[in-house]
Amino acid sequence: MPSTPWRRRRSTDSPRPAGRRWAGRLRHGGTLARQALLVRVGRRNTETSRAATAVRAEVLYTGPEPALSHIIPTPGVPLNASAPFQEEQVPTTIPLLPGEHTMARRARFALVNACTLASLGLGLLAIFLAMEGEPKAAAGCLVACVVFDGLDGALARKLGVASPFGAQMDSLADMSSFGLAAPVVVYASLVAHQVPHAAAALACALVAGCAAIRLARFNVSPKDGRFFCGVPTTMAAAVLALAVLIDLPLPGMVVLAGVALLAFAMVSSFPYAKLARILRLPPWLWLLPVVGALVLEPQMMFVLVVATYLVSGPILWVRAKRA
Repeated sequence: MPSTPWRRRRSTDSPRPAGRRWAGRLRHGGTLARQALLVRVGRRNTETSRAATAVRAEVLYTGPEPALSHIIPTPGVPLNASAPFQEEQVPTTIPLLPGEHTMARRARFALVNACTLASLGLGLLAIFLAMEGEPKAAAGCLVACVVFDGLDGALARKLGVASPFGAQMDSLADMSSFGLAAPVVVYASLVAHQVPHAAAALACALVAGCAAIRLARFNVSPKDGRFFCGVPTTMAAAVLALAVLIDLPLPGMVVLAGVALLAFAMVSSFPYAKLARILRLPPWLWLLPVVGALVLEPQMMFVLVVATYLVSGPILWVRAKRA
């Protein structure tokens, strides 16, 4: 009887033909389990892998230089004892004002930060007045906060003392004045209009949380010179302060719903036009609010202007999606 092909090839190192045929069948199989059996694991060159690991460890090591007696020489890698490890030098202090520190630039820098601190102080005063039961006087302080908040940024750009420190300082002042003081003033006004305390507290807490999210997102997002991503906290606080000042002739629950809507508009992704673009509108558009204030009540015209601005964001978003 002739011997089988397997017995004829058993004395050699070549794989058996049957294994090749089974591998071909498995290769054309449809299941993942069969395809997983075809994974081939190559042999690892111990000498090469050991040398590569030693080179990587030497490159990644950033600690103090070890003693030369404890270093195991790597085959093919020269040992350079005259080149010590270089430690990265980290600066201990960061200047608050970039550029040259002359007396004139320091004075301008102090003036800009004084405006920021004035906005912060007026926000605290608004909280104190609201706690004393004077929401209208507190709303007047918030309007002054908005003025100082716009003044410090304009002065920093005009005087050439804009800095990352000033931007962070302005963001913290905005959170204190517009993220905390404005909800407290609105809460005092809603409670005075017989709104339930729990509902007023929930709406004001929503304003504070959305203001924090809006400011944090603004700090880490790329800046757009034409549009805001969501309603800015300064504009939202200005709307709330003016609503308290003019005493809107609306039911308390309607005002509460408007406060919640304004809070959600701050954290939305809708594009809202900046003030510079609004000022470049045609003159006849500016006559419409004036005529409306003469025909209707000024308070209702204020509500219509704010509602138009809030609706403009979704409209611009839809137009951008279609384009």
